[in-house]
Amino acid sequence: MKVTRATSDEERSDALSVRRTVFIDEQGVPEKLELDGRDDESTQFAAYVDGAAVGAARLREYEGAAKIERVAVLESHRGRGIGAELMEVVESTAREEGYDRAVLHAQVPVVAFYRKLGYEVTSEEFMDAGIPHHEMEKPL
Repeated sequence: MKVTRATSDEERSDALSVRRTVFIDEQGVPEKLELDGRDDESTQFAAYVDGAAVGAARLREYEGAAKIERVAVLESHRGRGIGAELMEVVESTAREEGYDRAVLHAQVPVVAFYRKLGYEVTSEEFMDAGIPHHEMEKPL
């Protein structure tokens, strides 16, 4: 497995393809919400297994923190540590860029995943794209 900063058009397309599959096709998030116009201001990441894109994430500045968003792993590859590796690379990049904390909006079913990575819930449950979430934060 390899996680990379998606800098080429092909890598960015790969990351977007994973996001479309997970969020739009699988979870039913409306395309206009998933494609929110913030991709160009964000650092994109893609995870590959045997050359095929299987994971994605993005990182952007939000109120002085590193906001980690659009973390997705294809259903066929979940449970193999890809999400944790993806998060490790995103967090490392955030540290390199000078951020001292990371925030994210976690879907309720994956709150435990983020807790294992050191994140703490910092909000009441709220709805985003019709899916219950919690804001979470971690010092970097």
